[in-house]
Formats: sequence, C-alpha cells, structure tokens
Amino acid sequence: MLLIHSDQVVPVSSLVTDLWDELPPASGLTTLQTYVLNLRKYFAGVTGLSPTEVTKQILMTRPGGYLLHVEPNALDMHRYDALVDSGLAALAGGNDEEGIADLDAALRTWRGPALVDIATGRVLASKALQLSESRLVTIEYMLDGELRLGRYREVLSRLAALCAEYPLNERLHAQYMRALHLSGRRAQALQVFHRLRVALVDELGLDPERGLQELYSAILGVDDDARILTLTARPAMLAGRGAPAALRIAHSPVRNVSTAHADVRP
Repeated sequence: MLLIHSDQVVPVSSLVTDLWDELPPASGLTTLQTYVLNLRKYFAGVTGLSPTEVTKQILMTRPGGYLLHVEPNALDMHRYDALVDSGLAALAGGNDEEGIADLDAALRTWRGPALVDIATGRVLASKALQLSESRLVTIEYMLDGELRLGRYREVLSRLAALCAEYPLNERLHAQYMRALHLSGRRAQALQVFHRLRVALVDELGLDPERGLQELYSAILGVDDDARILTLTARPAMLAGRGAPAALRIAHSPVRNVSTAHADVRP
C-alpha cells in the first residue's frame, strides 16, 4: 500500500481499511503502528541508517498518515508510467515508431498480473484493477499504431489471444477484424464479428456498437467508405502531468472508440 502510493501521504484510515476492511479490531491502530515500527527497523537493517534517520528520510509520519519515500525509477511501476507517458506523447505527435517502441518497453516491465503475489484488501484490489486497465489501454494504443504502420500480419497472433482473453472487448475485436481483412483474410474477419455479436447478445443482451457494424458492412463491401477499414484511435492529449500514467489513461468506452482523449484518424 505504501509502495504503490510512494511519495504520497497514505491516510491511516486507508491502511486500516485495507488490512481489516470495515471490521478493524479494537487494537487496530496500535497494531498498525507496530507494523510501521517493524518496517522502520527493517529499513534500518538493510540501509545502515539509524531508526531516527529512517523515520526522517524513508518512512515518515505525516498528519493523518504515513509517507514512504522511494527514489525515482526504483519501482517497475515508475518506469512503466514514464514509458507510457513518452509513448502516448509520441503517438499523439504522429511518431508511431517511437510511440510503439516506448509502449512495448512499458509493457515489458510487467511480469504477471498486478499485485498478484500480494494479499490485497479492498483499497489495493481497486488499485490492481486500475493498473490492469491501464495495461489494456496501453496495448490497444500500441496495436492501433502498428495497424497504422501496416503491420497487419504481425499483430494477428496477439490480437487472437487478446480477443480470447477479453471476449466482450469491442475495440480489440475491431482491431482484429481490420488486421484480418487487410491481411487478405476477409472471411475470418467476418467470423470474428459474428462470434462477438453472439457473445454480446448472450451475455449482455446487446448488439455490437455502430462503429463495429459499419466496419462489418465495409468488409462485406456494402459500405463504400474505405476510411472505416483503416480507422484507428490516436491519443490527442495527456491529462495533467502530476498523476501517474496508470491513473491518467482514459479507456475508450466499449460502446465508442472515440473519447475526449482519443483523436480518431486514419
């Protein structure tokens, strides 16, 4: 909890909630203080600092909570954030090669699901979900960049796996349909649409969103707007630079590829 929110004050109430949810023991606050004391002793042992120095420089008490100081880029999450920032900025500026390289490097910092080896409470579980969503959006933007560069065949295996992992994600299925069609595999592209439609109707009672239906018509040759076949999302802007990238990336809603944070271009 303190590492995930490094260099930020984590309220005591959040730590208590994550440890014991809504039912902390009567000794909860005392127990939390003991945990913090033990952490400070650990840091003193591995850094050679005195407990007083640790309290002043590493794990600090602040009004209402605690702050854990971590050096820049000491965590994979920090490197991921920085690479996503630079990758999205490159994509927004029209430099797909550089953007793809940075986003790919960001994704390589992941070695499994977020916080998979940590017992999470409610607060940390929501953070893990947030990180996972950030990873998915990063993948989607990177794939859009690769499609713009004409790497249709190169992305097919990844998109096949992603569509199996996220069977209701319309953006990924649209990317897969485009890649298949532009690789000369029109029939398979149409099959992808039909599988998605069945899944959406069976599980949510919804038809595919209009953009996907237009893409299906374009692949069939019913819609003569060729632009639909190469439509991709490019991040138009980044939110304020003060928050981590994992918190800033706005995921395009399933029902609409274009959002306030996505500039849709061929």
